[in-house]
Amino acid sequence: MQHFFVFNMKRRRKSTLIVLAALFTAIFLWVETESSFSVFSSKENPVALSKGSEEDSNISLTFNITWGNEMVEPILEKLKQHDVQATFFISGEWAERHPELVKKIEENKHEIGMMGYRYKSYIQQEKEQIRKDLAKANEIFGKLGYSDTKIFRTPSGQFNNEVLSLLEQRGYEVIHWSVNPEDWRNPGEQLIIDRVMKQTSNGDIILLHASDSVKQTHKALDTILPGLKNKGFTFVNISEMISRAHSESDEVD
Repeated sequence: MQHFFVFNMKRRRKSTLIVLAALFTAIFLWVETESSFSVFSSKENPVALSKGSEEDSNISLTFNITWGNEMVEPILEKLKQHDVQATFFISGEWAERHPELVKKIEENKHEIGMMGYRYKSYIQQEKEQIRKDLAKANEIFGKLGYSDTKIFRTPSGQFNNEVLSLLEQRGYEVIHWSVNPEDWRNPGEQLIIDRVMKQTSNGDIILLHASDSVKQTHKALDTILPGLKNKGFTFVNISEMISRAHSESDEVD
């Protein structure tokens, strides 16, 4: 019995080591994949902007919207109270259903960006499917009077070089983010505040949401917006951040 016990433990230890090795490999590959979503900066490859200049205090506040009509106005009201301009990335499907809210976002002097038509990951679709999605999104945005919208955030923030090349060929500036408090999880108002306040630095692009699933973000803004201003940050929209980024790139060249 003792011999069997020792032998069994060895097998368990060996199995555990195999499992741990496999888990480590999976985590490594996942991290590598996720990190490829954040930084594309070489001149040979297409570029996604995830952060502006670290030399000045400008930051961009961005919101994703894909469904619902209840949380947009409370968030717009908070932004108005604190005199902050943001950039809203919206899906064509949502814009088609809520043109009055799209107009309200624009009337409040916020910038409008695109997230395709349907909110479905582009890395899970064939090129032809992506082209059709972009065509449908362009049709909807054009009908609403936003045919010149060229800032783009991919659904779920997922992309690869192939997707970036396709978007770049069509004249889009792909926008990612550098601060993500995961407010869509509704982790608690204070946790959203803490994550944004601790993580934000010069040039950051902050990701928040304005879909109906988000229940705590509008309340967190009452602390986040004045708090970031008190730290010396200046809010700019994505187009201004892009302009500054390109300007600095030209100076380096």
